[in-house]
Amino acid sequence: MALASKSIEELLGDQAEDLLTHECETIPKDNLHLPTASYVDDVWYHSDRNPRVLRNLQALLNHGRLGGTGYLSILPVDQGVEHSGGASFAPNPDYFDPENIVKLAIEGGCNGVASTFGVLGAVARKYAHKIPFIVKINHNELMTYPNTYDQIMFGSVERAYEMGAAAVGATIYFGSPESSRQIQEVARAFERAHELGLATILWCYTRNSAFKVDGTDYHASADLTGQANHLGVTIQADIIKQKQPTNNGGYKALNMGDSAYGKLDEDIYDELATDHPIDLTRYQVANCYMGRAGLINSGGSSGENDFAQAVRTAVINKRAGGMGLISGRKAFQRPLKEGVKILNFIQDVYLDDDITVA
Repeated sequence: MALASKSIEELLGDQAEDLLTHECETIPKDNLHLPTASYVDDVWYHSDRNPRVLRNLQALLNHGRLGGTGYLSILPVDQGVEHSGGASFAPNPDYFDPENIVKLAIEGGCNGVASTFGVLGAVARKYAHKIPFIVKINHNELMTYPNTYDQIMFGSVERAYEMGAAAVGATIYFGSPESSRQIQEVARAFERAHELGLATILWCYTRNSAFKVDGTDYHASADLTGQANHLGVTIQADIIKQKQPTNNGGYKALNMGDSAYGKLDEDIYDELATDHPIDLTRYQVANCYMGRAGLINSGGSSGENDFAQAVRTAVINKRAGGMGLISGRKAFQRPLKEGVKILNFIQDVYLDDDITVA
């Protein structure tokens, strides 16, 4: 049973009316390819994806509490590599054991579980047929001294296929000095994944110290993340994972003074977006070929008010025309029952018919 709308409103607090009643006047919802029960038939059927890819996309969309809705709730746990195992699992050491990661995804009603070759390979025979596996094929490791920030391959698409995965995931640090190599590596990997019938999910992150200008961080600006999404769908990612925008104007800030960066049009800021979080996220969806590739936003780091923040992120994503949430630390850095509860709260937003696309 879905969470009552009153509870969602209570969690949203004084933002409830603004987020639940906002109407987008920038990019009309009628222009979008929105998540539905027939999304694969309506959208991906017309692409060059082969029947095995369509089957695995449908398997993801059919699984868990959101099965058959067109929306996705995915548990990602690759932080043991990305952030170190100690830093990630100290709040709940149970998750050093890969089986507990998969159990959380299953008990939490997720569509799929995304993790490393090691985590999913350790329990593949027991669980690959019980929940769709999404194998993360590259990572940023933090053992090099001094720390460097680069996504490198940790295994092959063929290994993920042999494991019984439904999809592979990868990260590109768009804007970084290493991004050209990462784009080429991931493009080749995604091409091979599609040949083998695996769906593809791309973590489209921006990363460059220059994206912080005069004390303002533009790594999550709508214009920069929107272009990262657009590059992601260009290399044929089926689903885009992106941080929800917190501001806009990254291109403009990087073109101040004597600097010159990229290309922009003032309509990005005046016509295609406002400063409302739903409109900013709508711009991200537009850059995913108007929703032909689904946009899933990240749940963010764990901290205070996790339940309220998770519900807020889900409401914004859904009302913007997104496809769901991928939430990790908020779920696994707490006791199992609480982790399941927060995943269910997120899913309840997508199950609530009263929360519509703006």
